[in-house]
Amino acid sequence: MSSITNIPRKLVPIFVTILTVLFSIPVQAAPADQVPVSVTVTVLGEKNSPAPAIPQEDVVVHSGNKVLKITGWQPAQANTPAGQLQLAILLDDNLGTTLISQQLAELRDFISLQAPGTLVGVFYAQHGSAYAAAPFTTDHAQAAQALRLTLGRAGESPSLYLSLEDLAKHWPAQTAARREVLMIGSGNDPLNPGYVDPYLDDAIEQVQKAGLNVHALTVSSLRASISFRGDVSQGKMIQVAENSGGQSFGDELSAPVSLAPSLNELNRALENQYVLTVLIDCSKSKKGELRPIEIRTEEHNVKIVAPHQVFVPGP
Repeated sequence: MSSITNIPRKLVPIFVTILTVLFSIPVQAAPADQVPVSVTVTVLGEKNSPAPAIPQEDVVVHSGNKVLKITGWQPAQANTPAGQLQLAILLDDNLGTTLISQQLAELRDFISLQAPGTLVGVFYAQHGSAYAAAPFTTDHAQAAQALRLTLGRAGESPSLYLSLEDLAKHWPAQTAARREVLMIGSGNDPLNPGYVDPYLDDAIEQVQKAGLNVHALTVSSLRASISFRGDVSQGKMIQVAENSGGQSFGDELSAPVSLAPSLNELNRALENQYVLTVLIDCSKSKKGELRPIEIRTEEHNVKIVAPHQVFVPGP
C-alpha cells in the first residue's frame, strides 16, 4: 500500500495542503448563522378533500425575498414522530348555554376518534385564563367526560383572546411535533368589541411564537350573527385561524344544529398534514423574533394552510 513516504519529496507540501483543505470542509453542516425551524402544514385538495402525496421537491418556502432550504418534509401520520399531536379544545365560557348543550355528545365523539397516542386537553376561557377542566392526556374518555355546559353570562370571561394567549404562554413542555387548538366561541371580545383589538393581536402573536395551529369554530345566536358586532366577532375568529395556519369553521352558521360537519372537516385536516423544517437566518435579537413565511407547491388544485409567521430564536 502506498503512503506519503512514497511521494517524491518536492510533491509532499502540495499533498499536505490538499489533505488540510479536504479535512477542513464540514460534512452536511448547517451554517452557524442559521437555525432549523419547524411548522405544521395542512395540505388539502378541492373542497377540502384529501390531497395527493406531495413530495419535498415540489415544495418551495420563502421568507421575504429569500428562498429557505428545506431539511424536512414529513407526513404527519399517527404513531410516527412527525405525527405526535397535542390537541387543546378551548371553549368560551361566556358562550350561551343553549348554543352548545346539544353538541356536547358530538364533541365527545370527536375526542374519542383521535388516535390513541394523541394528547387531548379540555379548557374553558375564564377570568382571562385557560382553565384546564382536563389537562392533556391520552385517556380520551377522561377528557371527554370533562366537557360541560358553558356558563353563559355567568362565565365571567373578559376576553376569549386573553384566554387563548394564556393557553399559548403556558403550553406544556411535551415535544409533540404538532400543537393544535380547537377554539369554540362567538368571537365577541367584551373588552374590545371593535375592529381594532389589541387583545386579539397579542393572542395571535403568542400563538405564532408557541407554534400553535388554531382552528376556530364560530357559534353564535342568529340575532347576534346578523348584527354588526356579530360580523366583527366572526372576522376575529377567522383572523386567528388564518394567521396561525388553522381552519375556520361555522363561518356561515349561527347556532348550528350540529357541529359534526365542522368536526369532520377538522379531522380531515389533521389527517392531511406535514411537518416542515427549514433553515432560516438566526434572529439578531436575544429574545428572537417572528418572521414571515410562505409555502408553495407546484401541484395544481391543492390548498396549503400554514402560519403566516414563524418564531426564529436568537443567538
